[in-house]
Amino acid sequence: MRVIAGRAKGHRLAGPASRGARPTSDLMRGAVFSALEAMGVDLTRTLDLYAGSGALGIEALSRGGEWCDFVEKDRRACESIRGNLARTGFEGRAKVHCAAVERAHGRLKGPYTLIVADPPYASDAVAVLERLADWGLVEGGRTVLALEYSSREEGPERLWGLSRVKTLRHGDSAVSIYR
Repeated sequence: MRVIAGRAKGHRLAGPASRGARPTSDLMRGAVFSALEAMGVDLTRTLDLYAGSGALGIEALSRGGEWCDFVEKDRRACESIRGNLARTGFEGRAKVHCAAVERAHGRLKGPYTLIVADPPYASDAVAVLERLADWGLVEGGRTVLALEYSSREEGPERLWGLSRVKTLRHGDSAVSIYR
């Protein structure tokens, strides 16, 4: 895994030592951020949910984001994210919250301009994500969500009043972008 573009382009990222971790591929991450850039998405404040290695949030920081909160419940993955932030020089522009997504909302200061979420496949993550607006993490007309899921499934048409505007597929993964 490596950072695709921006200030930290080419930096190698360590994957989490967690069993069952499934990092977003470089190809998919590049395609997602190219699509976000083409849409003119604001990367100023990013929230990386189910962060794993932190690659999605670090990519946002590398491409000009000012701040990223990472939420990951696995302690070993949290250490991996911290190491990746140190390796890329972004540790002063981020915070790692080692907690389950459904319990982290009290620690987060929204709203965010971009939310990236790569939950475990076949989880109830969509139900959790639907509560983000209630937690003050979403700003209507400004927040964009990129949600990764199994390509064997179909992402929801709408989440917190945002409509699915694009879906990218590669191998076992799909990413839908909501605006």
